[in-house]
Amino acid sequence: MAINSALSANTPLTLVINKVDRLIVELKLTPDDAYFKLRHTIDSVNKYIQEQVGGVTANANQAGERSSPILSPEAGNVAFASSQHGYCFTLETFAQRFMRESGLPAKKIPLSEKELAKRLWGDAFYNSDSGTFHKKRSDVPKNTKRTFVSFVLEPLYKIYGVCLGISDEKAAGKVLRSVGINLQKATLRMSARPMLRAAMMSFFDGDVGNGFVDLCVDNFPDPKIGGWKKLRNCYTGEQNITSCDEEGPLLVNVVKLFSSPDGTGFSALGRIYSGTIKAGDKVKVLGEEYSAEDEEDSTVATVTSVMIPHGRFNTEVGSVSAGNWVLLEGVDSHITKTATLTSVGEEGAGIQIFAPLKFPSAGSESVLKIAVEPFNPSELPKLVSGLRKINKSYPMARTKVEESGEHVIYGTGELYLDCIMHDLRHMYSDIEIKVSDPAVSFNETVIETSSIKCFAETPNKKNKLTLIAEPLDKGLSQKIESGKIDLTWEKKSVGQFFQQEFKWDLLSARSVWAFGPTTQGPNLLMDDTLPSEVDKAILTQTKSSITQGFRWATREGPLCEEPVRGAKIKIIDATLSTSALFRGGGQMIPTARRAVYSSFLTAAPRLLEPVFKLEIQCPGDVVPEIFPLLQKRRGHVVKDVGVAGANFFKMMAYLPVMDSFGFETDLRSFTQGQAMCHSVFDHWAMVPGDPLDKSIVLHPLERSPLPHMAREFMIKTRRRKGLSEDVSVSKFFEPSMLDAMNLRGPERSGNN
Repeated sequence: MAINSALSANTPLTLVINKVDRLIVELKLTPDDAYFKLRHTIDSVNKYIQEQVGGVTANANQAGERSSPILSPEAGNVAFASSQHGYCFTLETFAQRFMRESGLPAKKIPLSEKELAKRLWGDAFYNSDSGTFHKKRSDVPKNTKRTFVSFVLEPLYKIYGVCLGISDEKAAGKVLRSVGINLQKATLRMSARPMLRAAMMSFFDGDVGNGFVDLCVDNFPDPKIGGWKKLRNCYTGEQNITSCDEEGPLLVNVVKLFSSPDGTGFSALGRIYSGTIKAGDKVKVLGEEYSAEDEEDSTVATVTSVMIPHGRFNTEVGSVSAGNWVLLEGVDSHITKTATLTSVGEEGAGIQIFAPLKFPSAGSESVLKIAVEPFNPSELPKLVSGLRKINKSYPMARTKVEESGEHVIYGTGELYLDCIMHDLRHMYSDIEIKVSDPAVSFNETVIETSSIKCFAETPNKKNKLTLIAEPLDKGLSQKIESGKIDLTWEKKSVGQFFQQEFKWDLLSARSVWAFGPTTQGPNLLMDDTLPSEVDKAILTQTKSSITQGFRWATREGPLCEEPVRGAKIKIIDATLSTSALFRGGGQMIPTARRAVYSSFLTAAPRLLEPVFKLEIQCPGDVVPEIFPLLQKRRGHVVKDVGVAGANFFKMMAYLPVMDSFGFETDLRSFTQGQAMCHSVFDHWAMVPGDPLDKSIVLHPLERSPLPHMAREFMIKTRRRKGLSEDVSVSKFFEPSMLDAMNLRGPERSGNN
């Protein structure tokens, strides 16, 4: 997930291979085998990057192409580390050490540190007699080893061998001195772990973390260059702000809220792109819904404290200038998840917000939900306050109040929800809470074109909208959600996108009105009317109201008030009053919603359920036990391969989220704890069956067959939300339409 996130953000990649000590202590590999194991690990990461990138950076915002980043110790973007024994190094770290130490082979080598570092990896061999490096083994004596083995691994193996295997102080001291380590007698008497840490500290001259610092300095751009790239990718306004200008207008992107230890307040972590901020400053807090046209999601706050974060501690300072990360106190009460801070008075000068954070590599959607309520009803205000804090603290958590009054928390998985409930109970509300069984979020979609033209009249009978629904083109919803198409582009660019990517005709490509239920939602509204039949000028004046009704309808679908996905709604006719007084928002918005619902219900509606992608690691002998476990839960395996250089298998599988509850517990039970599972939301899949088929009889406490599942899921979801068991057709259709549909009995029973 980290690699995918870095690639989607177009940021430089580095690799730190940790737990190097396990190759020596646990696996007991020879230095040559350890080299091949490390090389295989790096090659595996590079192969994965090539597969994900394919030569083009994801989410590059039409910035063009680039080749896949290659990770290699020679390039200086790979480090080796052992957190347990306290060291991290790159090839240049060893090159610098060898250049400083007298009596070591590198002293005789007439190369710079960087040139020497490039010769410490791969097929490189050092001839100690001539003091030269060679790429072919045939050019050096027979028993010559690779430079990485002789210069890097063998000294490490000596240190581990002495600290773990030699009890004699004199013998241990002698061997350690041969690799440049001088330890006091008291240190030599220590147990293995502290002695190892002291030996490594001495071996790297006290700079055990220098390798990681060098890795960051050499590979990541400085704040001025990196800040400009980040502005170009994430800032929604015009790119006329100079990055890292201390004297410029204040611009801070708040990306995370960190809770105080007692859970009473939050510190806002943000990056300063322009200007300087200090304690006592009044700033304008622009929320995620802020726009120049609608400034409701904005407020003024006073910064009470400015701190620089570093690890477990924060240092309070007077002011922080552009190019730095900063922790701010006093602004958290006005921030939900992310925000943009500007100077008071600057917001009218074309200031926009940074795009809200998205997490496509983590599934991008929270598909599990639980309902919560206080054990003591009088403590409801504490619960509501705690839910607000949960919303701030967890980036992918969402809270919602259903029409039935229940408070619902959305999360990405069982463990995620467990963490949320722990914090809610013990940190943010400190009350007893009742929790419902976990449930799953569904989506609604259509699989056919509406069987009839569906219309709806406004309450004043002076306006009439006629719509039809049909499935969206395959792959279009994913492109909309990923930002590959944006209706804020020029109309010509939008038209070209639909023409080139989905072979739409020019008229249709330029008739797209909106996406729903958000500006990057997976549904589409388009104007398919003819100028000879409809007054386009009047229709355009009602565009805003019709769009709001469309987004309202796609936010809560007609089947069970779940979001709609993959539906294309076409306006094919509109009879509108010539007077603006009779076609206001109060008349048009609910009418548009009803028209969308009726067209949806006549287009063979179906339910979509979320599906997890599983990555299971286990020994080969337990693989056969996992197949029936998945099949019992409607899952299936798509890949089952052994991992090169290891004694375990890696399985890739898909499992419906509805049947995933308790899967990890069962997996550990069936395999005696030998299998590990990682799950992430992957895609939406259609639930088998017609949810509107009234001929299906559901039996309590019995598992329904596959064709009955859609009906069962819809009814149970409606019950949980306090709705009637079946969809009330008369609620969404005009009486004249119902009469016409009664004349078409077979059509109605097939679609409704």
